[in-house]
Amino acid sequence: MSVFLFIITALANWRIAHLFSKEDGPFDIIYAIRKKAGAGFFGSLLDCFYCTSVWVALPFGLWMGSNWPEKLLYWAALSGAACLLEQATAKNNDKHDTPDYKED
Repeated sequence: MSVFLFIITALANWRIAHLFSKEDGPFDIIYAIRKKAGAGFFGSLLDCFYCTSVWVALPFGLWMGSNWPEKLLYWAALSGAACLLEQATAKNNDKHDTPDYKED
């Protein structure tokens, strides 16, 4: 397993999870899928990027690993990499720098 393949797979995982959870997709296809999923279990999986990254990483992890412990580790690592990429590219990272209180 090369590092290059892991990085490319992690980027693909982030891109697909971001598409499903935050974008409407071409011709609003992804929007229609999210709308049909509704507010139930599957709808909540598509609303949360972190939840979506777990399920998108599953087939990639199964594909990359050669035995079950490796498959599970790749699954978790790819989802974690997608979450780190999402944190690094999120536009509202500034809200953590401001304290919730004000000293007089």
